[in-house]
Amino acid sequence: MTLFMDVHQKLPDGATAKDVAAAHEADLLVQDKFGVNYVSYWVDEKSGRVFCLVDAAAAAAAAACHREAHGLTADEIYEVVQG
Repeated sequence: MTLFMDVHQKLPDGATAKDVAAAHEADLLVQDKFGVNYVSYWVDEKSGRVFCLVDAAAAAAAAACHREAHGLTADEIYEVVQG
């Protein structure tokens, strides 16, 4: 498995950190289907950005999980190494 950081550049209008928490919970409900593990996420409400750390075999699996769970796909997905 590989770690990926996905970046959502702009939350939908009116969305809050509470909404992101609900989307994260939706990811957790379907993540096994895609063989991924959403480790954590961060929200910057001021800029509207969201960052998700996910352990997955491929970036495409992480994107598919988001798509099914809540439809909010990331704008970018980066392979990262924890340091």
